[in-house]
Amino acid sequence: MKRTLYFLTGLAFIAFLQSCSGGKKTLDLKSEEDLHGLTIATSAGNYYDDKYSSYQDITLFRVNFDADGIQAVRHGIADVFVSDEVAITPEAREKLNMRLAFRGEENFDVAFAIRKGNDALREDLNSFISTFKADGTLDAVISHWTSGTPEPEMPAPGTVTRHDEPVRCVTAVNLEPTCFLGEGGEWMGMDADILKRFAIWSGRPFQMQFLELGSAIIALNTGQCDIVSACLYVTEERKKSVDFTVPYYQCHPGYFVYNGEESSNIGLGERLKMNLVKEGRWRLIVSGLLETLKITLFAILFGTLLGAGICAMLRSRRKWVQKTANLYGAFIQGIPTLVLLLIMFYVILANAGLDGSVVAIITFALCFAWSSGNIFNSSISSVPKGQTEAGLSLGFTPLRTFTGIVFPQALKKGLPLFAGECVALLKSTSIVGYIAIQDLTRASDLIRSRTFDALIPLLVVTVLYFVLAWLIRVVLNLFLKKK
Repeated sequence: MKRTLYFLTGLAFIAFLQSCSGGKKTLDLKSEEDLHGLTIATSAGNYYDDKYSSYQDITLFRVNFDADGIQAVRHGIADVFVSDEVAITPEAREKLNMRLAFRGEENFDVAFAIRKGNDALREDLNSFISTFKADGTLDAVISHWTSGTPEPEMPAPGTVTRHDEPVRCVTAVNLEPTCFLGEGGEWMGMDADILKRFAIWSGRPFQMQFLELGSAIIALNTGQCDIVSACLYVTEERKKSVDFTVPYYQCHPGYFVYNGEESSNIGLGERLKMNLVKEGRWRLIVSGLLETLKITLFAILFGTLLGAGICAMLRSRRKWVQKTANLYGAFIQGIPTLVLLLIMFYVILANAGLDGSVVAIITFALCFAWSSGNIFNSSISSVPKGQTEAGLSLGFTPLRTFTGIVFPQALKKGLPLFAGECVALLKSTSIVGYIAIQDLTRASDLIRSRTFDALIPLLVVTVLYFVLAWLIRVVLNLFLKKK
């Protein structure tokens, strides 16, 4: 009860901090010359990150999502948010108390990224875009999403031979009007609309996932996807890593600042409705929760079985077996879990055809095996050797001595530590979004990228993680009492 009270108090404090708006200031910017001495928020790895990183008198505030950059300006952490001019629609600017200070002078071609060497797909997509332009449909689609004109009718399936292999697309943005997750979990927006029409034109199923730009390019170059869309500017530097289609749009940089006019505060009920009810966003939380549970439980199960083997190796009389186990432990402990997950997904198991969830389960099971095996070994070693000798002297077999005398005592000592490792594993699963798995944390990312409200999605996810961790401890403690 006391722990729960502390937890709720902490959440209330977070809510208070989130509501504070200190440090925000209104800026009158006319051009890039006015940016000197300011803090600029932008997504890590994009064109603006590369451009302004060399400026000595400009501070960069790099974020993973555009929504985080927008929030940084709204809460006074940064002065300016820079992205594509279409990153924040006029309706969103009014709601967020932000405005477009000025447009950059650059005029960039926007295209889709294709893996180098995949010439057949690039030629197909180029042919589609050229046809799309010639009949006026491309301009109509772009105008619909950027200006609100009527949407052109989706074409009927083409005459091209159908393929079972889907067009595997990855988007690095979740913002209107470029690409966003809409009603019922369907990807919508300018980029999604064009790629859906390409899938119909080529007679293939359409598939879309969300990844950060850096992970999206890795996924593209390792064959995990076919097309990356993120309102990508075509630059000479990017051409060294990927191939681009012919441009389908032209875009200017947009520099967004705080408007300085306070809007009426939105009530808690309205914020809950906006983040959870509208567009059925609660489904993202539920599906993310189930994905997190699946990965956690299976990783614990297989990791425990592997951990028993690690324990047996650590207790082996053969020195080379012990050294092998310790070498495995040094490897697991010396590599961050995120790095290991990326290596497993993009390198070791890249061509295995395994689902991302399976790769995550394998990775976390390998990590959990070492920690659980160490706990098993330490717990067994803590039981006095005299207990084993007494059992053998009474005529028990070694197996019966272990299962009836040693193991119960080791279980009592090791289970609390084992429960702690299970909770640690649960929290570690929050990184699986890097390999396009929509877990609980990624669900909150998708929601706040749409609503620009950081508090409610993160608060809901925090409560769910807390409840899951509490349930793990309760179940294991009940098991200990029963045994």
